[in-house]
Amino acid sequence: MGKTLAEKILSDRSGTDARANDIVISRVDLVFVQDTTGPLTLRLFKGAGFERPANPERTVLFMDHAVPSPARQLSTDHVFMREFARQTGSILSEVGDGVCHQLVAERYARPGDVIVGSDSHSVTAGALGAFGTGMGSSDVAVAMALGKNWFRVPETLRVQLTGAFQPTVGAKDLILHLIGSIGADGATYMALEFAGPGVANLSVSDRLVVSNMAVEAGAKVGLFPGDERTRQYLASMGRVEDYAPLSADLDAHYERTELIALDCLAPVVACPHTVDNVRPAAELSDVRIDQVFVGTCTNGRIEDIGLVARMLAGRKKAPGTRLLVAPASRSILLQAIEKGYISTLVEFGAMVVPPGCAACLGLHQGVLGDGEACLSTANRNFKARMGNPDSSVYLASPATAAATALRGRITDPREIV
Repeated sequence: MGKTLAEKILSDRSGTDARANDIVISRVDLVFVQDTTGPLTLRLFKGAGFERPANPERTVLFMDHAVPSPARQLSTDHVFMREFARQTGSILSEVGDGVCHQLVAERYARPGDVIVGSDSHSVTAGALGAFGTGMGSSDVAVAMALGKNWFRVPETLRVQLTGAFQPTVGAKDLILHLIGSIGADGATYMALEFAGPGVANLSVSDRLVVSNMAVEAGAKVGLFPGDERTRQYLASMGRVEDYAPLSADLDAHYERTELIALDCLAPVVACPHTVDNVRPAAELSDVRIDQVFVGTCTNGRIEDIGLVARMLAGRKKAPGTRLLVAPASRSILLQAIEKGYISTLVEFGAMVVPPGCAACLGLHQGVLGDGEACLSTANRNFKARMGNPDSSVYLASPATAAATALRGRITDPREIV
């Protein structure tokens, strides 16, 4: 019997004939931490007596969740991370470089890699055919020290895609539709494998959105094949040598299959306070929005910022509604400046914040007030996610965000284009 993408990757990296539910010891190709969970990982690493990572050149310390630092303790954690990098030869990604998941895609992830991070959205690397997954601090410390870790090979839920997106419908609508259909626990510890003729119509930017939110359905990984789209993306990043074709076997076994026709999707919104509370955007026009947030590892790429800028060019934002924009990396910010997107957004009335997580996790740069509602292109809308338990967070695509910023209430983007 053939193998799924997850089985193929873990077979190769463990040197075994890995099948679903097997326990394997796998080589880890990249280990990374970020500045809210990472300091604990590094202290556990040192506390266990380890002095140097197994592969310092593939160990990356990202400062992205609290940048610029809004508090003394967070600043002190940054000092600690910088010193750890100097002592061990690990790679340091500085304040302002961007969000860890975006930079992993731009600089490090390769088809067939096993990647672990101290962040649940490490699944984002699956867009490039890597088995990327989040782990707890102690597990990441062990992977850092030994260059390997144990995994249970996940069962796989195949998502069969056909067709192509209609205008103003995108990857965020796809993944929210899927999570709304199967539930927030619908793929717990499974691999979500995206396949079918529709996959060729998804850019790597689209795939990054989908893989990023696989964990919101409980999935261990969200995997796409290594195909021509992957090769083109890696070539655009100056890393074509990192490309390797990767596909599941035709006779692989799947626990079940979900069928989605991309051309039948409509703009949708995840309503408070769960990601699977999904409704059509057209049904929510009475919901007043105080803040619109475009950015993060989910939708802070140049394609997202460009789409929003084009929709908002020459217009003014709704009175009483704020628009925050956070590019996912320094390179994206530079592209957005060069293409004129930043000036368009500022003229519209947006606030542009430095590359990083910004308002997503509620530390700073967009914490909501009591009773306020935010429509965000991020990946979570749990109670207090954006810093205030007495506020509400709605999740939607960049197109829906742009339309909402124009009207000050949730708006189906098909109404304004």
